Amino acid sequence: MSEAGTRRRGRGGGGAARRAARTAVSFETARYIERNIPNFEILNEEALEIIETNAETVLEEIGVNFVNNPAALDRWREAGADVDDERVRIPRGLARKLCSTAPSRFVQHARNPERNVEIGGKSLVLAPVYGPPFVRDAQGGRRYATIEDFRNFVKLGYMSKWLHHSGGTLCEPTDVPVNKRHLDMVHAHMTLSDKPFMGSVTEASRAQDSVDMCKILFGEDFVRQNAVMTSLININSPLTFDDVMMGSLEVYASNNQACVISPFIIGGAMAPVSVAGTLTQALAEVLAGVAYSQLVRPGAPVVFGTFVTTIAMNSGAPTFGTPEASQVIYGAGQLARRLNLPYRSGGALCGSKLPDAQAAYESANTLNAALLGGVNFMLHACGWLEGGLVSSYEKFVIDADQLGVLHRLAEGVAIDENGQAMGAMREVGPGGHYLGCEHTQANFKNAFWLTDLLDYKPFETWQEEGAQDTVALASKRVAELLARYEQPALDPAIAQALDEFVASRKASMPDAFV
Repeated sequence: MSEAGTRRRGRGGGGAARRAARTAVSFETARYIERNIPNFEILNEEALEIIETNAETVLEEIGVNFVNNPAALDRWREAGADVDDERVRIPRGLARKLCSTAPSRFVQHARNPERNVEIGGKSLVLAPVYGPPFVRDAQGGRRYATIEDFRNFVKLGYMSKWLHHSGGTLCEPTDVPVNKRHLDMVHAHMTLSDKPFMGSVTEASRAQDSVDMCKILFGEDFVRQNAVMTSLININSPLTFDDVMMGSLEVYASNNQACVISPFIIGGAMAPVSVAGTLTQALAEVLAGVAYSQLVRPGAPVVFGTFVTTIAMNSGAPTFGTPEASQVIYGAGQLARRLNLPYRSGGALCGSKLPDAQAAYESANTLNAALLGGVNFMLHACGWLEGGLVSSYEKFVIDADQLGVLHRLAEGVAIDENGQAMGAMREVGPGGHYLGCEHTQANFKNAFWLTDLLDYKPFETWQEEGAQDTVALASKRVAELLARYEQPALDPAIAQALDEFVASRKASMPDAFV
């Protein structure tokens, strides 16, 4: 590792870095959401106790599989679990006891400290779409994603006011070898944005590369003591923990970096069709996963994750924005809070092939459920299309615009003297109007949330300007944002060290496309 990797975070980069910082353009980003509204609780105490009891029974009697991972089996055996081949049966209460060392909230640090986020408590951190192999835009249609697309999405995320987090695999750049693309993706997050980001989880060595790159960016001591990455560890539902995901979890947990431990459930296919049954299985899986992270390193930051969709029973296709999925979001939030863990769920999820009315309805249903359900970290908050197969440029900016609604709703209702507006009612009286009164003049700039994208013009004006629909407006906004993008300043020595690390790692291995 280059000398730059051992620097302390606060040292800076000398005169060149200070000059770059003075001339850099910084795009406005709203602070992460802190709810001033109550969480919606769909389950009563009896229901919660039944689900928790049943989850413990699943762990004790059915067990979970840790496949191709002898070290994990040894850890469980030493902790007191019953290990039979790759099946781990966890005595009642053991997983919950192990989970108790995980923090209830943590700060994820960004390279720009003003972009730090707190995950847990009453916070809601919004991160963009994750994982699609395809992209779609109005000009090129649906196609395989490239590294240029990936970098474009990082730029759009950086410039989006309501996004707090740069995310992770915004799309899969299929023009870069599988075993090397993680280097380009993490490098893009580090250099094209100054928001917090996620590391690679597709293989343990790639997770280690992500940690090593963070040591260059933040300094080794800082990484050792602070969470600078949050990474997604999916459970192979039902009840299976594979060696790839667990290998990445082991790297991150041992390095004190945060993991979102998340069942990946399509109800009816990977979990029971009932809401209570799905919640039971999800809780059992999360308990086992979080407990294992604490066996690796007690106190390692983790997030209680759920990703749940339902299924169209007549076709087998996954469905989104359904009431049952919302019920799972609400219920899992209650279970996470009873474990005193941060909670991940939600997103602008939809099954639509285009950013159309179906996409809008389904996305809005899930976004609102996530806000009311107490979600602390929301992946897929913008850009998701076609059941997660596609990252859409237009939907990215449409969704990102609408995330401002969540910010405003979370503020709650002001009931101070200004909020009561008694002076305005006295001033206007019967039969008047409020447009020119003192209270309106004092509050007009911030009285109502206003979109930066959608059209509210009179019909005649809209028609004269080309009768553009929302997709056309979004396409125009994508082009405008990318044209205005300016890279955030980065210490030249650190930038060079990152470049050298990526080049060295790529040169050390042959290309692999599987």
